[in-house]
Amino acid sequence: MLMAAGIAVMALAAGCSRDASSPKGEGRPAHTPIVTISADQAVSPVPPWRMPSVQVTDDNVAERKEQAAQALARGRLFGGPDDAIPLYYALRRFDPEDAVANAGFDRSIRRLIVSGDEALAQLDRDPLSLRRAHEIAAVARAVAPANVDIVEYLARLDRADEAQEANRLGEEALNAGRLGVAGEPGQALAQFRRALELRPNDMRANQGIAAVESAMIRRAELAAERDDYASAERELDAAAKVRPPAPSVDDARARLAMQRIVRVNALRDAGLSALMRQGGIDEARRHLAVMLRIAPTGDPATRELRERIDLATHYGLFRPGQVFTDAMQGAIRGPQMVVVPHGAFRMGSEENEGQESERPARNIRFDRGFAMSRTEITVGEFRRFMQATRHRARASRRGYSTAYDERSGNLVRRGNVDWQSDYTGRPARDNMPVIHVSAKDAIAYAEWLSAQTGQRYRLPSEAEFEYALRAGSRGRYPWGDGVPPSRAGNFTGAADVSPSGRRWRNAFPGYGDGAWGPGPVASYRPNAWGLHDMAGNVSEWVADCWHDTFRRAPRGGEAWINPGCRSRVIRGGSWASAPEELRSAWRQGSDANNTTARIGFRVVRDI
Repeated sequence: MLMAAGIAVMALAAGCSRDASSPKGEGRPAHTPIVTISADQAVSPVPPWRMPSVQVTDDNVAERKEQAAQALARGRLFGGPDDAIPLYYALRRFDPEDAVANAGFDRSIRRLIVSGDEALAQLDRDPLSLRRAHEIAAVARAVAPANVDIVEYLARLDRADEAQEANRLGEEALNAGRLGVAGEPGQALAQFRRALELRPNDMRANQGIAAVESAMIRRAELAAERDDYASAERELDAAAKVRPPAPSVDDARARLAMQRIVRVNALRDAGLSALMRQGGIDEARRHLAVMLRIAPTGDPATRELRERIDLATHYGLFRPGQVFTDAMQGAIRGPQMVVVPHGAFRMGSEENEGQESERPARNIRFDRGFAMSRTEITVGEFRRFMQATRHRARASRRGYSTAYDERSGNLVRRGNVDWQSDYTGRPARDNMPVIHVSAKDAIAYAEWLSAQTGQRYRLPSEAEFEYALRAGSRGRYPWGDGVPPSRAGNFTGAADVSPSGRRWRNAFPGYGDGAWGPGPVASYRPNAWGLHDMAGNVSEWVADCWHDTFRRAPRGGEAWINPGCRSRVIRGGSWASAPEELRSAWRQGSDANNTTARIGFRVVRDI
């Protein structure tokens, strides 16, 4: 008999001092998850208990009684001839009328039954306690088979055996994929429920029922990975009946609904990407056909791709350098966007510059322009998003972020700091770049903009960011080489001074921007394409997953994303970055959940 003790279901870089769209499911197992049995509770036959031989004579009867009383007091019931039951049993045979022997024997039997019930009660925590219960039963049968309490104990033991056998059969059925959600006898769910009838609150049976529910959820996930969302819904409907109310099923519904949205959006993105390539209309139509099959009625992504296919031969009404905003719900406008011209550039660092992670340098061409927000997204713009949605930003959920500490001159963890805070943790003004946001917070904001405007907003790809940062330049820094020109941006300059008199010890000689910490957006001169603070002020999240080099990177300018990746790319230096990190090719990876006083973001919009 097997006991499932555990059931598993397969489902400042610049220091400072006082002076100074593959389909879902790829590579995942497509089988029903199994129950892992962590302890063998096969109760081998327990032989009949044989009464140890105990000699009682007139000379030793008093000594035997004392031995028996001490054994009982110490809980030694039946292990050998010096234990309570053999001694009292022998004393009763020597003198059946001995009141002391009879009372001691009765107490021993009651203590034996208590020990058996304790063994049964430990079954959920210790699978092998069932054998102990059977050993106690063997003693009970040998010494007092007609005792009413023993008969009742043996009945309880039989029910525990039946429950364990039902659990074993349920686990076999579960591992074979015979879930039996419709109530078929002999299948997993029926067996586990039978075990609960025999032994209420049986942990093993409850774990089995949870495993049945999880297996059905996994079936739904596999169906969704095949784009069969109708079957996925049927599986979830059945799973909801396993142990209602079913929060895990509700969570799965929400997860698969989001997966469906992501899948539809990925198809949309693949279709839009195809439209940027010569002869890609047929491919885009194939993506649209899948979307029409799996997307909800009236899905905006499907509608967008259909419209873009119709307009694939047209560039649209925009022109390079144009500044515009999109209308949003509630008579407000989205962030100011600048149309970045199409063209080509060389991305990354050559062999004599930068880090290995910035190589190999490669040529990237954008056959179509795109729009990028003129500045970093501000606290005020992000506030609109937070007030309009139920999104909970990472730092708010976690209760802290990394903020600048003037006393130590370092970035330190500080409680009650989130997107509403400035670089020191105090309340931030609305015209400041939003910081203390994770990559996921930034993505959620872009998706909200998409829903509000009906346009495609997202984080820039790494290639788009470097292309827009360089703005046609080819030097080491966005402004060329050497010290930045006056008012070029918020960088670490040797002339900068903190409120308490600190200076950067690794900074541009002779440069000062009048700020210590991020400044209000658009405080410095824009680059050649009208974009502010692409380098400096705050570093920014981009859409790409982190890869150690550009080897095997996409040949186009699209984001390099691996499903489920945990590390994202940060681009553009910040107010606290060393000069080396202000280079045009500089890049760094960070956990997507990281929040800090140095990182914000901006968005792009497809046009």
